[in-house]
Amino acid sequence: MISFDKSYARLPAHFHARLAPTPVASPRLIRVNRALAEELRIDPDWLAGPDGTAMLAGNAVAEGSEPLAAAYAGHQFGNFVPQLGDGRAILLGEVIDRHGRRRDIQLKGSGPTPFSRMGDGRAAMGPVLREYLVSEAMAALGIPTTRALAAVATGERVIRETVLPGAIVTRVASSHIRVGSFQFFAARGDTDALITLADHVIARHYPELEGRDDRARALIEAVAARQAELVARWLLVGFVHGVMNTDNMSVAGETIDYGPCAFLDAYDARTVFSSIDRNGRYAYGQQPRIALWNLTRFAETLLPLLDADEDAAVKQAEAALATFGPRFDAAYRGGLARKLGFSHLGEGDAELAGDLLRTMAENQADHTLTFRRLCAAAESPEGDGPVRDGFVDPTAYDAWAARWRTRLADDPQSPNERATAMRTVNPAFIPRNHRVEEMIAAAIERDDFSPFETMLSVLARPYDDQPEHARYAEAPENGGVGYRTFCGT
Repeated sequence: MISFDKSYARLPAHFHARLAPTPVASPRLIRVNRALAEELRIDPDWLAGPDGTAMLAGNAVAEGSEPLAAAYAGHQFGNFVPQLGDGRAILLGEVIDRHGRRRDIQLKGSGPTPFSRMGDGRAAMGPVLREYLVSEAMAALGIPTTRALAAVATGERVIRETVLPGAIVTRVASSHIRVGSFQFFAARGDTDALITLADHVIARHYPELEGRDDRARALIEAVAARQAELVARWLLVGFVHGVMNTDNMSVAGETIDYGPCAFLDAYDARTVFSSIDRNGRYAYGQQPRIALWNLTRFAETLLPLLDADEDAAVKQAEAALATFGPRFDAAYRGGLARKLGFSHLGEGDAELAGDLLRTMAENQADHTLTFRRLCAAAESPEGDGPVRDGFVDPTAYDAWAARWRTRLADDPQSPNERATAMRTVNPAFIPRNHRVEEMIAAAIERDDFSPFETMLSVLARPYDDQPEHARYAEAPENGGVGYRTFCGT
C-alpha cells in the first residue's frame, strides 16, 4: 500500500479538477522501478502485484488517493495558450520518501481530463518507454529530473500517425508545478491565487524564503538559479529537451516532460530533433536563451506580488532575472573546465573550451565520445589516437591539443588523478538515439522488452566503461544527421 499525502489537493478547487483515471482493457506490467519504490517507502512487491498493477493502470484508486488533473497555462513555441492543464496525466497524491522529501506520484497516459482539448488522454508505448529510459538515465548522470516508477501496457491501441499499442508511465517528481501554473492565474488576474501558489511553492521547494518580506523577488531568483544549473548540466551532456514551452519548465528545477528529447551525436549547437520545431526555437544551443525567456514570463506573473507600483515591480523583476546569466555562465564554464581536466577555471580556459567545441562542429566530432576519449588523452599523449580519429581533419585536433597540454602542465593534478576525475564527469554512455529507436521497435514490433532492460542496466552506470556493452557507446554511422523525434500526443 501507499501512504498518500495530498498538499496540492488541499489547494482551492480552481487549481485542479478532481477525477479518477479511466480504466483500461487488459493491463500488463512492463516494469517496476524497485529501487525507486523502496526510496519512496513503497513495497515493490505490492506494486508489482495485482493490486499495485491495477493502480498503476488506472483501474483502481488506492486508499487515501484523491486523483486530480492540475490546471495550468503556457507559451507553446512562443504563443500563449491561457488554458492547458493535465490533458493526459492524473496526480494520485504525494509521498514522503526515506529522505523526508515530498514527491508527487502521477500517472501519464491515464485517460482524458477536462483539460484534454479533444485529445484521447492516452500515451503510446514508444513515448512511455522513452520517458522511462531517458529520465532514469538523466538521474544516473546526476541531473535533476522527474523519475519513472513504473510502466504498464494498457492492452489498448492509440491512434497517432499510425495505430500503436498504448501504455502508461508512473512519474515521480518533486512537484509538477510549472511556470505555466502561475501563468494560468496571472492570465485571469487572480492575485489571491498567485499568492497562494507562491506560498505553496516556497513552503515545498524553498522553505528558506519563508517569512521574508521580499520573498516574491527571492522566489524568482531561486527558480532562476536552479534553472541556470539545470540547463548548464543539459548542455554538458549534450541533452536537447526539444519542447521548452513554459508549461514544461518546473519551478522545482527538475527536467520534466520527455517528449521529443534526444542527445547530440556529432556536435552542432544548431541541432534540432523535434519534428515540430521547424524554426529551431529549441535547438541545443538556444536552450539557455529560452530558459531566460521562460523565466521572464514567470517573473511577469509575480509583478503584483513584487510591488504595488508597476514600474518598481518591473525593476525588481529585472534585477532578479539578471542573476540568471552569471549563474549559468559559472555552472557551464565550470563544468567544461572539469570535462577538460582542469581543477579550477583559469584565464583563457573558456576560450580554449570554446575553440574545442568550434573545432568539433567543423569536423563532425561526436560530443560524448570526444570528451570521454579525452580522459585517456589527459593521462598520456598515447591516448590521442582515438580522439583525433573522430575528427574529419585530425590535424585540427592536434593543433588544439597542443594548447590544451600547455594548460594541463600548469594544473596541480597528476595525470592519473586528472583522468580519474574526468571520467566522473564525461559519461561513456548516454541514451544513444539510434539505440533508443531499436529498443522501442523491439517492444512494439516483437513485444520484446529485453533491449529496454539492457539499456536501463547500462545507463544506470553511465560513467563506467562496461566493455561488454561497447555497442551502446558507439555513435551512429552518419553522426545522427536527420534524426527526428515526435511529441507522442
